[in-house]
Amino acid sequence: MSMQPRPWPEIPELTARVARAAFPKRTMAMRVRDALGPLFADAEFAGMFGVRGRPGLSPGQLALVSVLQYAENLSDRQAADAVRGRIEWKYALVRHEAPLFRAGVKGPRRWSVAADR
Repeated sequence: MSMQPRPWPEIPELTARVARAAFPKRTMAMRVRDALGPLFADAEFAGMFGVRGRPGLSPGQLALVSVLQYAENLSDRQAADAVRGRIEWKYALVRHEAPLFRAGVKGPRRWSVAADR
């Protein structure tokens, strides 16, 4: 697996409007994004990846998922559901077009990725 470091994209205007309308006082995930921006840059993880092979998911976004999961005391399945369905997590992670996460079939503590089609 390889990784090409890229800067995090800007939050899409529609995502920002919907999240702010749904949570006018902001949630913790939204406050993290607003105050700190992209918390983990992909370049910080570049040494952990090869230069050849299929590109992996953004390690910066995966790290932020782990932080939000811990902060909200969520199981892996609950965190995967939050990535897929909670607008405030999409706001924080800029996950409007990225692959979906789902809990793996080999046990509750595993992750797998299913690409959008």
